[in-house]
Amino acid sequence: MLATDAFGGHGGIAKFNRDLLSALCTYPTCSEVVAIPRRMPMPDAAEPLPARLTYVTSALGSKLHYLVAVLKVVLSNPRFDLVFCGHINLLPVTFTLRFWARVPVVLVIHGVEAWGPTSRSLTNYLANMVDAFIAVSQLTKRRFLKWTRPKENVGFLLPNSIDLERFRPGPKNAALLDRYGLAGKTVLMTLGRLSSCESYKGIDEVLEVLPKLTEEIANVAYLVVGDGTDRRRLEEKAKSLGLNKHVVFTGYVPESEKVDLYRLADAFVMPSRVEGFGIVFLEAMACGVPVVASKADASREAVRNGALGILVDPSDQQDIKAGILEALNRPKGVVPEGLDYFSYNRFEQRLHYIIGNVLQKGMITDQANSTEVL
Repeated sequence: MLATDAFGGHGGIAKFNRDLLSALCTYPTCSEVVAIPRRMPMPDAAEPLPARLTYVTSALGSKLHYLVAVLKVVLSNPRFDLVFCGHINLLPVTFTLRFWARVPVVLVIHGVEAWGPTSRSLTNYLANMVDAFIAVSQLTKRRFLKWTRPKENVGFLLPNSIDLERFRPGPKNAALLDRYGLAGKTVLMTLGRLSSCESYKGIDEVLEVLPKLTEEIANVAYLVVGDGTDRRRLEEKAKSLGLNKHVVFTGYVPESEKVDLYRLADAFVMPSRVEGFGIVFLEAMACGVPVVASKADASREAVRNGALGILVDPSDQQDIKAGILEALNRPKGVVPEGLDYFSYNRFEQRLHYIIGNVLQKGMITDQANSTEVL
């Protein structure tokens, strides 16, 4: 598997890749999985590697290092059965090694990166040459197929998973309440990367509706968890709206604090516009926090089209406000019935089903709804 990051990485894609690699390692006939990450932002925080996984970190640094490391791996082991390309931008490297490996290539697509043609014509061409692809949402699958025609049109659905043992309801952490000045307040929360090129998470929309919410809930606070290049702009916006006393930006927080941070929230709110799935919704719901998601993107799939959470129109402030108030009226500490649809065990079963289909000769049938039977 060629991946952007996985173990030692952070964010939704890294989490998906860790689950994917772990599930690959438990496939019944698997003897070894070799993963080559493009980057490893947090090497000191890397989780223990699963058995059967060889994690090649010699590729870190430059594109040339990466290509050399990939070729070394393939040339030293001619026995691979499948090659997974963990991001569409890695397709040129993936197909370079295919000359030696000569096995099926499975592309994994996550969201907006695959919703339309990329800026590279070679990558766009190769997107049509994959043997199969895995999408984390039906929306991403549909948009990918609008501009590509993979040679066998074989697409599989594999939504993100949630660790229901780790993420579960619990009391608000007193130390964190004191740290962020949230004691006695009604807390709204958004968690995500604050990147200037990803200013579609819905934080702007929540900030814009917050002044009206303060008229009805005087002690409301908005906790924005995460860091990135867009943080300063968002802080200035909160200040210009007179929300200094109501908005808290935490900056980067370690993975070890994530569960306790979710438990601080009375409602998790992310009315995004271009989300490819939104694992944060699963994490919040598993912690017993009512969630407000978007009708406009694949967030609706994370809440099962409204069965697990509240859906709002991100372009309608009144709808966002009504959704937040509804979430705050829902009981806290209750895990929605049906969230186990996204359990890791189901994820593993789905992936094994996909592998079995790809490895079989003559697997030329569209498996659009393959996960629905598992």
